[in-house]
Amino acid sequence: MTDHTTPERATHFIRTIIDEDLASGLHQSIQTRFPPEPNGYLHIGHAKSICLNFGLALDYQGQCNLRFDDTNPAKEDMEYVESIQRDVQWLGFEWSGEVRYSSNYFEQFYQYAMELVDKGLAYVCFLNMEQQREYRGTLTEVGKPSPYRDTPAAENRQLLEKMRNGGFKEGECVLRAKIDMSSPIMCMRDPILYRVRFQHHHQTGDAWCIYPMYDFAHCISDAIEGVTHSLCTLEFQDNRRLYDWILDNITLPNATRPRQYEFSRLNLEYTVMSKRKLHQLVDDKLVSGWDDPRMPTISGLRRRGYTPASLRDFAERIGISKVDSFTEMSILEAAVRDDLNVNAPRSMAVLNPVKVIIENYPEGQVESIHAPVHPQNEAMGKREIFFSREVYIDRDDFREEANKHFKRLVLGKEVRLRNAYIIKAERFENDENGELKTIYCSYDPDTLGKNPADGRKVKGVIHWVEASKAVPAEFHLYDRLFSVPNPGKAEDFEAVLNPDSLVIKKGFVEPGLVDAQAELAYQFEREGYFCRDNQHPGLVFNRTVGLRDTWSENA
Repeated sequence: MTDHTTPERATHFIRTIIDEDLASGLHQSIQTRFPPEPNGYLHIGHAKSICLNFGLALDYQGQCNLRFDDTNPAKEDMEYVESIQRDVQWLGFEWSGEVRYSSNYFEQFYQYAMELVDKGLAYVCFLNMEQQREYRGTLTEVGKPSPYRDTPAAENRQLLEKMRNGGFKEGECVLRAKIDMSSPIMCMRDPILYRVRFQHHHQTGDAWCIYPMYDFAHCISDAIEGVTHSLCTLEFQDNRRLYDWILDNITLPNATRPRQYEFSRLNLEYTVMSKRKLHQLVDDKLVSGWDDPRMPTISGLRRRGYTPASLRDFAERIGISKVDSFTEMSILEAAVRDDLNVNAPRSMAVLNPVKVIIENYPEGQVESIHAPVHPQNEAMGKREIFFSREVYIDRDDFREEANKHFKRLVLGKEVRLRNAYIIKAERFENDENGELKTIYCSYDPDTLGKNPADGRKVKGVIHWVEASKAVPAEFHLYDRLFSVPNPGKAEDFEAVLNPDSLVIKKGFVEPGLVDAQAELAYQFEREGYFCRDNQHPGLVFNRTVGLRDTWSENA
């Protein structure tokens, strides 16, 4: 017997199911699918599903389809289709064969609907939506049958044909399954299978004026494509009854019988995962777009500097279970921080600059210094930085007086400039508003490149940028989008938006970053991890994450 388990990955209940199915001979190989509706951009919850479906197919040497469940043209757009494909590929996955669409199977869906009609298991209903809700009942009261429920099959066939041919107005009638109006599972109380919609479809044009409901199309698409394990989130648990009922009552297109399994969706603190609410944020212009770096969308995280490897690692860390819970933002940040700590080149940037004049350094001289690109990875080589009489440091790195815990520049005391010399603050001057304007220092020319442990004791090391070659840059400092851990529970989720979710600073970077590649992360020493924005034409750096976890202490 072949061992299909993958010891290097954490096991979970879906892997156990697959192992048992393969061991028993129920399936010779596995087929999964990622089936987004093209009605918005993907978010990090979808990333979890992508990693699960494509990851299982890779681990078990099976296949995974990308299928757009495009059954509601009123809310769908090719922009979303294209963005979803980009996101899947950016995460590092490739789908099996061509991109698929549920709309590819519209004719087959219609024939299966006719099969249910002919079996007396579906009927055309003329109740309006309000009446349907009334007849449906409640969680404590059973529903009552539609007066159209017992229409003869031959008449229902004619009515369904008339629906297809445009003979009814939108909302005039629907096709419903005939199941059980007294079922404790609400979705089994004669659910709608088809509705009339005179909408142009991005794939089929105007060929259809009736469109199948998601629950009807989804399970049949799985069956047509030979999906073995149909994986979805827990909110579809009750819908599994309908999924099975439809497949049990049609002539399956092949021998493979899909089975649905549910896992817990991702709930991430300080954000929302509802596509409706994400749409609202975009439509109300509360963010700059779907790819705003504060958004939990894959495109937003990418623009902010998150890497494919970090999101795959995050998905692995949170695991797969059947227990709904909230995931701490610190877990997501730890995943990207661990990745960037190893892979991000180092540089220096001053976000809140103040000028330092080193009075005993020769005027007009600019010195070239070679610093490591990464202190723990010599293979990444060296970078050229410059030193002269004038440099910029962060104004928060200087105090006139300070206690022993302040290990930066203090008047009358020394500090080392990273990769350069030890300087001593001699005096300073303020501007007319009393704000710090210039710090005057001296330097020790014998301290270049010396190890701080060589006997010369200084309290700390600060970052800096040489003034004449410094490149002006803008820095976007992002924080949590909402001010409460669970904004989805707020009566008005817009009211709990964090007003400080974006702070913009203007400062300087090393000259080597003038042509920085968009999305490539850098560690700006002592400031955090940043990447160049992939939309802004200027030199704008987005902060991906700080150098340490600050979520717990700020919560």
